[in-house]
Amino acid sequence: MDETPRGAAAVEDLLARDVWAVVGLSDDPRRAAHGVAAFLQARGKRIVPVHPRAETVHGEKGYPRLSDVPFPVDVVDCFVNSTLVGPVVDEAVAVGASGVWMQLGVVDEDAADRARQAGLTVVMDRCPKIDWSAHGPR
Repeated sequence: MDETPRGAAAVEDLLARDVWAVVGLSDDPRRAAHGVAAFLQARGKRIVPVHPRAETVHGEKGYPRLSDVPFPVDVVDCFVNSTLVGPVVDEAVAVGASGVWMQLGVVDEDAADRARQAGLTVVMDRCPKIDWSAHGPR
């Protein structure tokens, strides 16, 4: 976990953003993505489910891929295995997202470097629900 000032600034920057595409979000309440998305939505964030089944979750229409979302997203929140996150990060760059948030346990240094080189803010191996109390908007 990055506890440097740069890490805290990245967390604060992304938590201030409004539109969160949650990759891996399904309508299964047993999954962590479901609870985190509900938490973000309760704090005024628009969540966008991105899942191959394109399910509607928390009242928001889902899309099978980031490139199918017909409006800009600010943050791409990655609830996928570390071995699968690289292409998601590359798609986040391609769609013009402002940042990428890789959830707890999701680590891909090469993908993070590519995103940073493209100008995106990157948070890795953290959870916005956990970080909110210390870094979320007031």
